[in-house]
Amino acid sequence: MAFDAVTVRCLTNELRENLINGRIDKIHQPEKDEITIHIRTLSDSFKLVISASSAHPRVHFTSVSKKNPITAPMFCMLLRKHIGSGKITNIEQVDFERIIKFSIESYDDLGDLTTKYLIAEIMGRHSNIILTNQDMKIIDCIKHIDFTVSSVRQLMPGMNYVSPPPQNKTDLIDIKETAIIDFSSPVQSADKAIMSSIAGISPLTAREIIYKSCGRTDVKNVELTDSGKNKILYETVKLAKSVSLNQFEPCMIINDASNNLMDFSATPITQYKGLAHTKVFDSISDLLDNFYKTRDMHERIRQKSAGLIKLLTNNIERTSKKLVILSKTLSDSQNKEKHKIYGDLLMANLYNITQGQTEIEVQNYYEENAPFVTIPLSPQLTPSQNAQRYYKKYNKAKTAETEAAKQISNAENDLEYLESTLSAVENADTDEDLNAIRAELISEGYMTRKVSAKRQKQAVSKPMHFISRDGFDIYVGKSNSQNDYLTTKFANSSDLWFHTKGIHGSHTIIKLGVDKDVPKSTITEAAQLAAYYSKGRESSQVPVDFTQIKNVKKPSGAKPGMVIYDNYNTVYVTPKDFKTEQQ
Repeated sequence: MAFDAVTVRCLTNELRENLINGRIDKIHQPEKDEITIHIRTLSDSFKLVISASSAHPRVHFTSVSKKNPITAPMFCMLLRKHIGSGKITNIEQVDFERIIKFSIESYDDLGDLTTKYLIAEIMGRHSNIILTNQDMKIIDCIKHIDFTVSSVRQLMPGMNYVSPPPQNKTDLIDIKETAIIDFSSPVQSADKAIMSSIAGISPLTAREIIYKSCGRTDVKNVELTDSGKNKILYETVKLAKSVSLNQFEPCMIINDASNNLMDFSATPITQYKGLAHTKVFDSISDLLDNFYKTRDMHERIRQKSAGLIKLLTNNIERTSKKLVILSKTLSDSQNKEKHKIYGDLLMANLYNITQGQTEIEVQNYYEENAPFVTIPLSPQLTPSQNAQRYYKKYNKAKTAETEAAKQISNAENDLEYLESTLSAVENADTDEDLNAIRAELISEGYMTRKVSAKRQKQAVSKPMHFISRDGFDIYVGKSNSQNDYLTTKFANSSDLWFHTKGIHGSHTIIKLGVDKDVPKSTITEAAQLAAYYSKGRESSQVPVDFTQIKNVKKPSGAKPGMVIYDNYNTVYVTPKDFKTEQQ
């Protein structure tokens, strides 16, 4: 993520504008490495989140409410003691690093007014939240770092706070026209050369400098001419001046095809033309809150769906192996007629067979010209018993053929259902979606319902609803049960039905109402949604079949979501989600 020193500078300015002279009202610690601070000013109130998470360290205002533990953790209690009801007197970025230092005035146990410092270090897995006294002696920190963790820098209560060791680089805001960027390495890319020489910028920002200078981001040092190097230095100095003057434009980068969030920046980003677009925010905190709220939601859904994905994957593997075994059984049964012929030939030649023989050569009257054939015999059996042995093999193979064909059909239906359900789990984005899929799997016998002392009422998951640009209602199922409901109960016979061709995905419906003339643009939008909510989400030019509901049939006894259809047309579209646009 692009939570670099440039973003921290932008954020620090915003925090300073809003929080100076504000009073700390409440402090909570909803996660082991995250705190929230409620702050009141004369005109407003704010909720500030400070996270030292290794995956998503951050500081920003937030509107997200998390459940707090019944008993506050020790670090939270200590913060309440030392800075509760304190006044924020200053907020600063330390040495153009990813460090924000809050100066807070509060009264100690003796009633004396003292200054404490709350320091947020936003440094990936090295992130931390540290409280010090006015002499910069550590009172406590949310992560204790002793010599067993780091031999370079320890952070423990009672120790003096020391800033992270400086990098041998020039800060971005100190870059001038006379600066020298080392492009001497022949194997290094130009953006890596910038990051090796300049402190405070992210890979995203470094690539943006190269893109504005050279028109692309994958430029190697060896490709650069003197003119190219001068252009890079010019764009770098230009960015440095903008940052020094606090001229920012917070923006979020959104993938054009999937609408997924890719990254964010405190300065304009133009390098993704044709692949992604940017959404500009007035506030860096609004951007960060929106970005991490979406990321956290996806991470939470991913964790909650892990059990379902494992269950479905195991069943898919088991069913696939079963199909291989059944197919071999069916293949072996193709020789059943040979066993019957051998039995008939032995019965016709009983008088020529003596017990103890291991084989006999007889004429095969079932083939033209009656060629001789050698039939293996069991020496322990009588001639008649040998004949009966071949008849038994014939009957067994005949029964196996019938039963294997039946079981193959059932296994193929099971596999189709399991793969479509897996697709639905992978596309789920709410707890309600997962609960609906879980209930469906229970009803199909793939899961058992957990017995709880008190059953809680769960929110009901409903099909997604979109409105096309032409005003038509489009509905998309999020599970096989919802697909069944949309196709067999909700839609009318003349409504249009969409599904990816040969790819597992959601049933999509255009409700026609009075207007039966559907514009081509609405058909394209419905097809894009059907492609997006399918296994083909990350592909382009995905084939999508569409037809009227009257041409879609559900076979008797078919599993949820399984249908057959005819009289259809096919369009090829790039998957696209309109949900973000319509929120």
